[in-house]
Amino acid sequence: MIIENANMSDMISKMSGKNGDYPAFVCEENGERTVHTYRCFASDVKNRAAALKEQGHTCIGIVCRLGYETIVEIFAANLAGLQVVMLSPALSGDQIQNLIMRMDIDCLYGRQGHFDFASGVHDGADRILFFTSGTTSSSRAVVLTGTSLVKAAWNGSWSLPLRRDDILLCLLPLDHVFGFVCGILWGLNCGCTVALGRGRRHLGDDGMFFQPTVVSLVPALFSFWLRRRLFPDSLRQILIGGAACDPALIARAREIGLNVAFGYGLSETSSGAAISVNEDPAAMSVCIADEIMLADDGEILIRSEACMMQGYYRDPVHTAEVLRDGVLHTGDLGSFDDRGRLHILGRRKEMIVLEDGTKIFLPEYEKMLGDALGDQEAALVMKNNRLVLVYGGSRTKMEVDEILDRVMRDVPYSHRIQDVVMLGHALPRTANGKVRRYLIMEEL
Repeated sequence: MIIENANMSDMISKMSGKNGDYPAFVCEENGERTVHTYRCFASDVKNRAAALKEQGHTCIGIVCRLGYETIVEIFAANLAGLQVVMLSPALSGDQIQNLIMRMDIDCLYGRQGHFDFASGVHDGADRILFFTSGTTSSSRAVVLTGTSLVKAAWNGSWSLPLRRDDILLCLLPLDHVFGFVCGILWGLNCGCTVALGRGRRHLGDDGMFFQPTVVSLVPALFSFWLRRRLFPDSLRQILIGGAACDPALIARAREIGLNVAFGYGLSETSSGAAISVNEDPAAMSVCIADEIMLADDGEILIRSEACMMQGYYRDPVHTAEVLRDGVLHTGDLGSFDDRGRLHILGRRKEMIVLEDGTKIFLPEYEKMLGDALGDQEAALVMKNNRLVLVYGGSRTKMEVDEILDRVMRDVPYSHRIQDVVMLGHALPRTANGKVRRYLIMEEL
């Protein structure tokens, strides 16, 4: 059952009325399998929203550990009129403190410790902020809303509907838009049951434990499940998103009878804008609430009144660079086939999207590496799904390795350099100094 909801409050009311005692969430709590019905979830959200209103805060940072209480907190904070900032559980105390001040957070959920809080906001109702690239200083906060996220769930549900008797397994981080929309809201919008994964140490056995019929995965997790044959017999549908996926992996999955769909979208569009609903997972149909065009150079442009971000938080300069007259300039390159289906060809931006869906902004990362190495002869590329540092300076391999060993201690694990290539000459550059990455890749 696909329901179009106006906002999160509307979703809560409608799903409680229509689904009542049907299971909304199944999870493990205190070692036991626990079910929370739609009526129970709605009641918990409304009660928590009332308590949050009484506290008088205006902007809450939520450390998004995957669990029922966290989901209640997100919905409740939205209903209470608070601005919500979605924070990764991997953040250090110093990183949280930095984001508290940058995002105007005046209360925190999900992390103990002493923090100095900001003074809050006066215009944050319905806003939900997600970060574009994990926890680096280059992260930009994308201003979405409960309304845009709910609309995005409806948008995807029209292209790939779920049945009432489906069990959607959520294993993805809630602080990523793909994880929140396609791991939680998609299931709630269709009135089915959402199974909440039990954490990293259970990534290999949650499929057998919950017996899902549908699962949303990023390519890295999809590859992990595929290599170890972890897909349960109950599974009828896999949705892959958050980053580019090796077509060979999808082909291998289909060879063993798995039904795989691939979604394309960005944090800036509240998740998916196109999805494959046919035999070719690389050929995607544009979602009903989106309009996709191509610029003269093939850049993908997206317009979506329902799902588009408001902008980057307190960053009008970068907002204006990508969002012009309501059209998002994605930095991705694409083409349409003769049936009007979208194919992704690559990226224009100086950015790498990792297999887990997080992003690395190359200029900032490379400058940090160059400062540590004492020159600006460091370039990053992806080779065989590994992050590689290509070095064209005068240091020896041993010196580079020693410096990287120190620098990588402060870098998120998924962003760490996995290989070093000594180029033997200066990096190839354009006349204005930009690195010619395609020449580096040809040389490698």
